Amino acid sequence: MNAEQFTQLVKQVSAGKKLPDAIYLHKDAFSALPPLLAKFISVVATALKVSDSEWNIVKLFKTNFRLSLLHYPDFYTDAYPALQQSVTVDLAKLQHRLTRYDSHDNPPILHRKEHFILPDHPDYESFCLITLEGEAAGLYDNPRMIGFKASWQRLIAKHGYELMDGRLFRSSALHSAEDEQNIDRHRTALVRHELSAPMKTLAKHGFLQGDYSIFDYGCGRGDDLRELEAHGLDVVGWDPNFRPDADKVSSDIVNIGFVINVIEDKDERLDALLGSWELTQKLLVVSAMLANESYIEQFQPYKDGVVTSRNTFQKYYSQSELKEFIETTLDENAIAIGPGIFYVFRDKNLEQQFQQNRQKRHYEWRHLTAPEPVSETQARLLFTQHQPLFEAFWKCCLDLGRLPAEDEFTDYKQLNEIVGSPKKALRLVGKWYNPDELEQAAAMRKEDLLVYFALAQFQKHKGYAQQPEGLKRDIKAFFGNYNVALMQAKELLFSIADTGIIEQACVEIAEKVNGKLVYEDEMPHSLIIDKGRLNDLPAVLRVYVGSALQLYGDIDEVHEIKIHITSGKVTLLTYSDRGQTDTLALRERVKINMAKQQIYYFNYIKESET
Repeated sequence: MNAEQFTQLVKQVSAGKKLPDAIYLHKDAFSALPPLLAKFISVVATALKVSDSEWNIVKLFKTNFRLSLLHYPDFYTDAYPALQQSVTVDLAKLQHRLTRYDSHDNPPILHRKEHFILPDHPDYESFCLITLEGEAAGLYDNPRMIGFKASWQRLIAKHGYELMDGRLFRSSALHSAEDEQNIDRHRTALVRHELSAPMKTLAKHGFLQGDYSIFDYGCGRGDDLRELEAHGLDVVGWDPNFRPDADKVSSDIVNIGFVINVIEDKDERLDALLGSWELTQKLLVVSAMLANESYIEQFQPYKDGVVTSRNTFQKYYSQSELKEFIETTLDENAIAIGPGIFYVFRDKNLEQQFQQNRQKRHYEWRHLTAPEPVSETQARLLFTQHQPLFEAFWKCCLDLGRLPAEDEFTDYKQLNEIVGSPKKALRLVGKWYNPDELEQAAAMRKEDLLVYFALAQFQKHKGYAQQPEGLKRDIKAFFGNYNVALMQAKELLFSIADTGIIEQACVEIAEKVNGKLVYEDEMPHSLIIDKGRLNDLPAVLRVYVGSALQLYGDIDEVHEIKIHITSGKVTLLTYSDRGQTDTLALRERVKINMAKQQIYYFNYIKESET
C-alpha cells in the first residue's frame, strides 16, 4: 500500500473519533473500516511484533502516511482510561517510535469513549451516559484542559465533583448506620463550588426569589446553604454527618438532593423520602443518580444497589424507575424537571400555576395606534389623561385573553373609579387599540389551556373545585364549563396517536416555523424544528412533544426537536458552537420513546472541540 491509497482509504472511514488531523478507532469497531485498511493495520502490527494484547486503538493520520497503535488496557473498565503504550509508525520513512506511559504520573487519557466503538456495542449507551455527566458538569467547556490525567482531575475537583468508580459523584449522606458491610455514607458528601443541579432548577423556575423558605434535607457540607444565604434567602439544612445537631424544619420548599441513592436500607430510604415530604409545605425536590444496567454490572452487587470502590453504597435509577419510586412512596404526581430531578407539589394551586406557566405563551402587543377621531370628546380627553393606566389594562387583557378580575389587575379600583367597569374600559380602549389582537390573544390562551389540560391527563385528576380561581375564570370564559374543557383536552391528547393527524400537522406547519420536513421513501418521516419554535406549533404537536417531555423534563440545553411522525418518538438535538459557525456539529442526541417510556442518549463530538 502506498501513501495515496492509504489517504483515500482513511477518507472512507465514517466511524471513530474524528480530529482535524486523525481518526481514532477501537479494534472492536474495525468492521466499519474498509477491509483493505483493516488488514493493512494488522499487517503493520505483526511486522513490528506488537501483539494483539499490546494495542487496542489505532490512530489513522489523515494527511500523512502514518498510524499509531495505542494501548489503553482499561478502556472498558475505566471511564477515562490512561494511555499505557504508543507505537507511532511513519510508513513513508519506514520508522517507528515506542513510547511507554505506564510509569508516568500524568499520562494522556481518553474522553467520549462512545466515539471509539460502534452504536450497536453493548457498552455504547453506558459510555454515552458518562459523557453526558461530564457535559452537564461543564467539564468539556475548555477542551484544551482535559487531555492529561492530572489536569482532568483538577478540573473535576474545581467543579465540585469527584470520580468514584468512573462516575462523577457529589451528594449528601443521611445518617451513619452500622450494618454487616459497614458502608461509609459520609464519604458521599463532596465539596461544591456552584449550586447543585436541583437548586439550579429552582432558580430557573423562579423559586429562589425570596418568596419561599427552603430546607435542604441531607445538605452535606452546606455549599448550597452558604450560596443561598449570601443571597439573603431563608434557608436551613440538616445532615447526619456534617450538621447532625441542626433541626429538621418544616419549610415551603424541601430539597432532598442525591440522598436516597446512597441509603442501602430500603426501609430507611423510604423513611428519608417520607420524612422530607412531611416537612414540605409547598414543593419537594427529589433527585438521584442515573445509570444503565451495563454500567451497574461492573460493581459488586449489594442489596438492591452496588458497593463502590470507596465503600459507599449506590442505588442507581433509570428516569422512569425514579419517577415510579417517588410516586409509589408518596402517592403523589412526580414531575420530571431534568434527568434524575423531579418536583412533587404539596400545594396543588402552586403545581397548577407551575404547569400552566410551562405551557403558556405570551401575546406580544405589537403597536399603539394614533387615536382615531371620535365624537366623544370627553372619552378622548379621558384616554389622554390616563393613558398609562389604559395601556396597562390593555396589556393585562392580552396576557389573560379576557377581562381581568379585581385581583388580576393592580389598578382595578382606579379603573372603575375613572370609567365605571372593565367592560366600559375595554370599549374605550377598543377605539385606540386593535380589537383583533385581543381575539388572537384569547385564541392563544384557549389553545394553551387545551395543551395544559391534555398533558394534565398524565397526572391524577383534579376536580373543578380544586382548581385555582384564575383557572376557573379561564374555564368559564373559554369553555363554558370544566367538563367541556376536559372533553376537548382528551380529544386533543388521543389525537396524537393518529399518524395521519400528526403528518398533516407537520406538513402544514413546517414552512411557517422554518422547519425541515424529512422524507423517507417519498413519505414524510419527521419534522425538525428549532427549540424556540416549539410554542409556534399547532396544539396537537405541542401535546405530542409535551407528552415525551413528561419523562425527560426541561430542554434548556437543547437546540432542535425532531418529531417522528409514525413511531411515537421525539428526538432532542444539541449542537456544538451553535451560532458561531455555518457548519453545526451534533454534540448530543436524546431519543424519547413514548411507547416504551425509555430515554436513549447518544453523544457525538466536533473536531474543533478535541
